[in-house]
Amino acid sequence: MSFDADAIVDRRRLRRKLAFWRFGALAILLIAVGTIAALLAGGGGFAPHGDFIARIQVQGLIRDNRDRVEALERLGRSQARAVIVHIDSPGGTTAGSQQLYDALRALQVHKPMAVVVDGVAASGAYIAALSADYIVAHDTSLVGSIGVLFQYPNFTQALKSLGIQVESIKSSPLKAAPNGFEPTSPEARAAVEAIVRDSYAWFKELVKDRRGMTDAQLAAVDDGRVFTGRQAIPLKLVDALGNEKTALEWLTRVKKVPAGTPVRDYSLQPGFGELSFIHLAARGLAAIGLSDLARHLEGWAAVQTIERLNLDGLLALWHPPMSQ
Repeated sequence: MSFDADAIVDRRRLRRKLAFWRFGALAILLIAVGTIAALLAGGGGFAPHGDFIARIQVQGLIRDNRDRVEALERLGRSQARAVIVHIDSPGGTTAGSQQLYDALRALQVHKPMAVVVDGVAASGAYIAALSADYIVAHDTSLVGSIGVLFQYPNFTQALKSLGIQVESIKSSPLKAAPNGFEPTSPEARAAVEAIVRDSYAWFKELVKDRRGMTDAQLAAVDDGRVFTGRQAIPLKLVDALGNEKTALEWLTRVKKVPAGTPVRDYSLQPGFGELSFIHLAARGLAAIGLSDLARHLEGWAAVQTIERLNLDGLLALWHPPMSQ
Protein backbone atom coordinates (compact mmCIF):
# COMPACT_ATOMS: atom_id res chain seq x y z
CA MET A 1 0.00 0.00 0.00
CA SER A 2 2.82 2.38 0.88
CA PHE A 3 4.43 1.72 -2.48
CA ASP A 4 1.15 2.45 -4.29
CA ALA A 5 0.70 5.71 -2.37
CA ASP A 6 4.24 6.84 -3.20
CA ALA A 7 3.69 6.00 -6.86
CA ILE A 8 0.48 8.07 -6.93
CA VAL A 9 2.26 11.03 -5.31
CA ASP A 10 5.11 10.76 -7.81
CA ARG A 11 2.70 10.64 -10.75
CA ARG A 12 0.87 13.73 -9.49
CA ARG A 13 4.14 15.57 -9.00
CA LEU A 14 5.19 14.62 -12.53
CA ARG A 15 1.87 15.85 -13.96
CA ARG A 16 2.30 19.19 -12.18
CA LYS A 17 5.79 19.55 -13.61
CA LEU A 18 4.56 18.71 -17.10
CA ALA A 19 1.72 21.25 -16.80
CA PHE A 20 4.19 23.90 -15.65
CA TRP A 21 6.57 23.30 -18.53
CA ARG A 22 3.73 23.18 -21.06
CA PHE A 23 2.44 26.53 -19.82
CA GLY A 24 5.95 27.97 -19.90
CA ALA A 25 6.51 26.73 -23.45
CA LEU A 26 3.20 28.24 -24.58
CA ALA A 27 4.09 31.59 -22.99
CA ILE A 28 7.49 31.59 -24.71
CA LEU A 29 5.80 30.71 -28.01
CA LEU A 30 3.34 33.59 -27.65
CA ILE A 31 6.12 36.05 -26.88
CA ALA A 32 8.22 34.84 -29.80
CA VAL A 33 5.33 34.90 -32.25
CA GLY A 34 4.24 38.36 -31.08
CA THR A 35 7.75 39.74 -31.38
CA ILE A 36 8.26 38.31 -34.87
CA ALA A 37 4.86 39.59 -36.02
CA ALA A 38 5.62 43.05 -34.62
CA LEU A 39 8.96 43.18 -36.38
CA LEU A 40 7.51 41.97 -39.68
CA ALA A 41 4.62 44.43 -39.47
CA GLY A 42 6.82 47.35 -38.49
CA GLY A 43 4.55 47.84 -35.48
CA GLY A 44 4.95 48.68 -31.88
CA GLY A 45 6.83 51.87 -32.56
CA PHE A 46 9.87 50.08 -34.02
CA ALA A 47 11.37 52.76 -36.24
CA PRO A 48 12.74 51.54 -39.59
CA HIS A 49 16.39 52.31 -40.26
CA GLY A 50 17.55 54.72 -42.93
CA ASP A 51 15.64 57.52 -44.64
CA PHE A 52 11.93 56.86 -44.96
CA ILE A 53 8.54 58.53 -44.91
CA ALA A 54 6.45 57.35 -41.97
CA ARG A 55 2.86 56.35 -42.60
CA ILE A 56 0.67 56.51 -39.47
CA GLN A 57 -2.99 55.66 -39.00
CA VAL A 58 -5.65 57.47 -36.96
CA GLN A 59 -8.77 55.30 -36.90
CA GLY A 60 -11.86 54.81 -34.76
CA LEU A 61 -12.84 56.84 -31.72
CA ILE A 62 -10.25 59.33 -30.52
CA ARG A 63 -9.63 59.38 -26.78
CA ASP A 64 -6.86 60.42 -24.44
CA ASN A 65 -3.92 58.15 -25.28
CA ARG A 66 -0.53 58.75 -23.70
CA ASP A 67 1.03 55.81 -25.56
CA ARG A 68 0.15 57.47 -28.87
CA VAL A 69 1.70 60.76 -27.75
CA GLU A 70 4.91 59.00 -26.75
CA ALA A 71 5.01 57.13 -30.08
CA LEU A 72 4.71 60.44 -31.95
CA GLU A 73 7.51 61.89 -29.83
CA ARG A 74 9.71 58.90 -30.76
CA LEU A 75 8.83 59.41 -34.40
CA GLY A 76 9.95 63.03 -34.11
CA ARG A 77 13.38 61.79 -32.99
CA SER A 78 13.61 59.12 -35.70
CA GLN A 79 15.28 59.25 -39.12
CA ALA A 80 11.95 59.75 -40.91
CA ARG A 81 12.17 62.44 -43.59
CA ALA A 82 8.42 63.18 -43.46
CA VAL A 83 5.09 61.88 -42.18
CA ILE A 84 1.82 61.02 -43.88
CA VAL A 85 -1.16 60.75 -41.52
CA HIS A 86 -4.07 58.63 -42.75
CA ILE A 87 -7.32 59.51 -40.96
CA ASP A 88 -10.57 57.55 -40.89
CA SER A 89 -12.45 58.56 -37.76
CA PRO A 90 -15.75 60.19 -36.71
CA GLY A 91 -13.98 62.00 -33.85
CA GLY A 92 -14.15 61.39 -30.12
CA THR A 93 -13.67 63.39 -26.93
CA THR A 94 -12.61 67.01 -27.29
CA ALA A 95 -9.78 66.52 -24.81
CA GLY A 96 -8.47 63.44 -26.65
CA SER A 97 -8.75 65.21 -30.00
CA GLN A 98 -6.87 68.26 -28.71
CA GLN A 99 -4.19 65.98 -27.24
CA LEU A 100 -3.71 64.31 -30.63
CA TYR A 101 -3.70 67.68 -32.41
CA ASP A 102 -1.03 69.04 -30.05
CA ALA A 103 1.12 65.91 -30.46
CA LEU A 104 0.90 66.09 -34.27
CA ARG A 105 1.71 69.82 -34.24
CA ALA A 106 4.77 69.10 -32.10
CA LEU A 107 5.79 66.38 -34.57
CA GLN A 108 5.47 68.78 -37.48
CA VAL A 109 8.13 70.99 -35.91
CA HIS A 110 10.60 68.19 -36.74
CA LYS A 111 9.05 66.52 -39.79
CA PRO A 112 7.05 67.87 -42.75
CA MET A 113 3.60 66.32 -42.59
CA ALA A 114 0.54 65.81 -44.78
CA VAL A 115 -2.87 64.33 -43.95
CA VAL A 116 -4.85 61.96 -46.16
CA VAL A 117 -8.53 61.51 -45.33
CA ASP A 118 -9.32 57.93 -46.24
CA GLY A 119 -13.00 57.84 -45.29
CA VAL A 120 -14.05 60.29 -42.58
CA ALA A 121 -12.29 63.11 -40.76
CA ALA A 122 -15.18 64.60 -38.84
CA SER A 123 -15.39 66.67 -35.70
CA GLY A 124 -12.50 65.64 -33.40
CA ALA A 125 -10.81 63.83 -36.29
CA TYR A 126 -10.94 67.05 -38.31
CA ILE A 127 -9.26 68.77 -35.34
CA ALA A 128 -6.44 66.24 -35.75
CA ALA A 129 -6.32 66.88 -39.52
CA LEU A 130 -5.88 70.61 -38.87
CA SER A 131 -2.43 69.85 -37.45
CA ALA A 132 -1.03 69.44 -40.98
CA ASP A 133 -0.28 72.18 -43.50
CA TYR A 134 -1.70 70.05 -46.32
CA ILE A 135 -4.90 67.99 -46.25
CA VAL A 136 -5.80 65.59 -49.05
CA ALA A 137 -9.22 63.91 -49.34
CA HIS A 138 -10.90 61.55 -51.75
CA ASP A 139 -13.81 62.96 -53.76
CA THR A 140 -16.29 61.12 -51.54
CA SER A 141 -14.47 61.43 -48.20
CA LEU A 142 -16.42 63.21 -45.46
CA VAL A 143 -14.86 66.11 -43.57
CA GLY A 144 -16.01 68.85 -41.25
CA SER A 145 -18.72 68.47 -38.61
CA ILE A 146 -17.35 71.53 -36.83
CA GLY A 147 -19.13 71.46 -33.51
CA VAL A 148 -19.25 70.12 -29.96
CA LEU A 149 -21.74 67.81 -28.28
CA PHE A 150 -22.74 67.18 -24.68
CA GLN A 151 -25.20 64.30 -24.53
CA TYR A 152 -26.82 62.42 -21.67
CA PRO A 153 -29.89 60.20 -21.23
CA ASN A 154 -32.79 61.30 -19.06
CA PHE A 155 -34.65 58.48 -17.30
CA THR A 156 -37.11 60.57 -15.27
CA GLN A 157 -40.27 59.49 -17.13
CA ALA A 158 -39.26 55.81 -17.11
CA LEU A 159 -38.46 55.94 -13.38
CA LYS A 160 -41.73 57.70 -12.67
CA SER A 161 -43.75 55.03 -14.49
CA LEU A 162 -41.93 52.35 -12.47
CA GLY A 163 -42.50 54.15 -9.20
CA ILE A 164 -38.79 54.67 -8.60
CA GLN A 165 -37.38 57.85 -7.15
CA VAL A 166 -33.65 58.53 -6.89
CA GLU A 167 -32.73 60.54 -3.80
CA SER A 168 -29.53 62.57 -3.65
CA ILE A 169 -27.87 64.88 -1.16
CA LYS A 170 -25.63 67.44 -2.88
CA SER A 171 -23.31 70.15 -1.67
CA SER A 172 -24.76 72.57 -4.23
CA PRO A 173 -27.57 72.56 -6.82
CA LEU A 174 -25.21 72.16 -9.81
CA LYS A 175 -23.19 69.29 -8.35
CA ALA A 176 -23.46 66.24 -10.67
CA ALA A 177 -25.97 68.06 -12.87
CA PRO A 178 -27.38 67.06 -15.24
CA ASN A 179 -27.52 63.44 -14.10
CA GLY A 180 -30.40 61.80 -15.97
CA PHE A 181 -32.32 60.87 -12.80
CA GLU A 182 -34.07 64.21 -12.37
CA PRO A 183 -35.40 66.90 -14.70
CA THR A 184 -32.66 69.20 -15.93
CA SER A 185 -32.97 72.56 -14.21
CA PRO A 186 -32.59 75.80 -16.21
CA GLU A 187 -29.41 76.53 -14.24
CA ALA A 188 -27.88 73.14 -15.08
CA ARG A 189 -28.79 73.49 -18.76
CA ALA A 190 -27.26 76.98 -18.84
CA ALA A 191 -24.03 75.70 -17.26
CA VAL A 192 -23.70 72.91 -19.84
CA GLU A 193 -24.54 75.27 -22.70
CA ALA A 194 -21.75 77.60 -21.52
CA ILE A 195 -19.27 74.71 -21.68
CA VAL A 196 -20.43 73.75 -25.17
CA ARG A 197 -20.28 77.35 -26.42
CA ASP A 198 -16.78 77.84 -25.05
CA SER A 199 -15.45 74.64 -26.65
CA TYR A 200 -17.26 75.45 -29.89
CA ALA A 201 -15.63 78.90 -29.99
CA TRP A 202 -12.21 77.25 -29.49
CA PHE A 203 -12.91 74.79 -32.32
CA LYS A 204 -14.01 77.53 -34.72
CA GLU A 205 -11.01 79.71 -33.93
CA LEU A 206 -8.73 76.73 -34.58
CA VAL A 207 -10.33 76.12 -37.99
CA LYS A 208 -10.16 79.80 -38.88
CA ASP A 209 -6.50 80.09 -37.92
CA ARG A 210 -5.22 76.83 -39.41
CA ARG A 211 -7.18 77.11 -42.67
CA GLY A 212 -6.68 80.86 -43.14
CA MET A 213 -10.39 81.64 -43.33
CA THR A 214 -12.27 84.89 -43.08
CA ASP A 215 -15.27 85.19 -40.76
CA ALA A 216 -17.58 84.78 -43.74
CA GLN A 217 -15.78 81.64 -44.93
CA LEU A 218 -15.91 80.16 -41.44
CA ALA A 219 -19.64 80.90 -41.14
CA ALA A 220 -20.25 78.81 -44.26
CA VAL A 221 -18.86 75.64 -42.66
CA ASP A 222 -19.32 75.92 -38.88
CA ASP A 223 -22.90 74.66 -38.52
CA GLY A 224 -21.97 71.04 -37.78
CA ARG A 225 -22.47 69.62 -41.26
CA VAL A 226 -20.09 67.24 -43.00
CA PHE A 227 -18.96 67.86 -46.55
CA THR A 228 -17.62 65.61 -49.27
CA GLY A 229 -14.07 66.12 -50.43
CA ARG A 230 -15.37 67.74 -53.61
CA GLN A 231 -17.46 70.19 -51.61
CA ALA A 232 -14.64 70.86 -49.16
CA ILE A 233 -12.17 72.19 -51.76
CA PRO A 234 -13.89 75.57 -52.47
CA LEU A 235 -14.80 75.81 -48.77
CA LYS A 236 -11.06 75.64 -47.87
CA LEU A 237 -11.53 72.65 -45.55
CA VAL A 238 -9.06 70.57 -47.60
CA ASP A 239 -6.28 71.45 -50.02
CA ALA A 240 -6.48 68.79 -52.72
CA LEU A 241 -8.40 65.79 -53.96
CA GLY A 242 -6.44 62.59 -54.29
CA ASN A 243 -4.70 59.96 -52.19
CA GLU A 244 -1.32 59.16 -50.67
CA LYS A 245 0.38 59.72 -54.01
CA THR A 246 -0.96 63.29 -54.00
CA ALA A 247 0.48 63.84 -50.52
CA LEU A 248 3.84 62.43 -51.63
CA GLU A 249 3.93 64.76 -54.63
CA TRP A 250 3.33 67.75 -52.32
CA LEU A 251 6.06 66.64 -49.92
CA THR A 252 8.48 66.36 -52.85
CA ARG A 253 7.47 69.63 -54.52
CA VAL A 254 7.03 71.89 -51.50
CA LYS A 255 9.01 70.28 -48.67
CA LYS A 256 11.85 68.99 -50.88
CA VAL A 257 11.59 65.40 -49.64
CA PRO A 258 13.58 63.33 -52.16
CA ALA A 259 11.38 61.58 -54.69
CA GLY A 260 11.37 57.82 -54.28
CA THR A 261 11.89 57.89 -50.51
CA PRO A 262 10.23 54.68 -49.28
CA VAL A 263 7.00 54.95 -47.30
CA ARG A 264 6.84 52.63 -44.29
CA ASP A 265 4.14 51.98 -41.72
CA TYR A 266 4.83 53.29 -38.24
CA SER A 267 2.57 52.04 -35.46
CA LEU A 268 1.27 54.40 -32.79
CA GLN A 269 0.53 51.47 -30.48
CA PRO A 270 3.02 50.26 -27.87
CA GLY A 271 4.93 47.23 -29.12
CA PHE A 272 4.05 45.10 -26.10
CA GLY A 273 0.88 46.83 -25.00
CA GLU A 274 -1.82 44.54 -23.69
CA LEU A 275 -4.18 44.47 -26.67
CA SER A 276 -1.66 45.11 -29.47
CA PHE A 277 0.45 42.18 -28.27
CA ILE A 278 -2.62 39.92 -28.11
CA HIS A 279 -3.60 40.78 -31.69
CA LEU A 280 -0.04 40.21 -32.96
CA ALA A 281 0.23 36.91 -31.10
CA ALA A 282 -3.14 35.77 -32.46
CA ARG A 283 -2.05 36.57 -36.01
CA GLY A 284 1.16 34.63 -35.47
CA LEU A 285 -0.69 31.63 -34.01
CA ALA A 286 -3.10 31.59 -36.94
CA ALA A 287 -0.16 31.68 -39.34
CA ILE A 288 1.36 28.54 -37.85
CA GLY A 289 -1.93 26.64 -37.83
CA LEU A 290 -3.21 27.20 -34.26
CA SER A 291 -6.41 28.86 -35.45
CA ASP A 292 -8.63 27.85 -32.51
CA LEU A 293 -6.29 29.39 -29.94
CA ALA A 294 -5.94 32.48 -32.12
CA ARG A 295 -9.73 32.91 -32.21
CA HIS A 296 -9.96 32.63 -28.43
CA LEU A 297 -7.30 35.32 -27.99
CA GLU A 298 -8.96 37.66 -30.50
CA GLY A 299 -12.36 37.14 -28.83
CA TRP A 300 -10.95 38.05 -25.44
CA ALA A 301 -9.28 41.15 -26.90
CA ALA A 302 -12.59 42.21 -28.48
CA VAL A 303 -14.33 42.04 -25.10
CA GLN A 304 -11.58 44.19 -23.56
CA THR A 305 -11.92 46.72 -26.38
CA ILE A 306 -15.69 47.03 -25.93
CA GLU A 307 -15.28 47.58 -22.20
CA ARG A 308 -12.96 50.51 -22.95
CA LEU A 309 -15.30 52.32 -25.35
CA ASN A 310 -17.18 54.27 -22.67
CA LEU A 311 -16.84 57.95 -23.60
CA ASP A 312 -17.08 60.46 -20.78
CA GLY A 313 -17.06 64.23 -21.01
CA LEU A 314 -17.45 66.66 -23.89
CA LEU A 315 -17.51 65.07 -27.35
CA ALA A 316 -16.36 66.24 -30.75
CA LEU A 317 -18.03 63.34 -32.53
CA TRP A 318 -20.03 62.87 -35.70
CA HIS A 319 -22.36 60.07 -36.69
CA PRO A 320 -25.17 59.77 -39.25
CA PRO A 321 -28.66 60.17 -37.73
CA MET A 322 -30.23 56.85 -36.74
CA SER A 323 -33.78 58.00 -37.45
CA GLN A 324 -35.62 60.94 -38.96
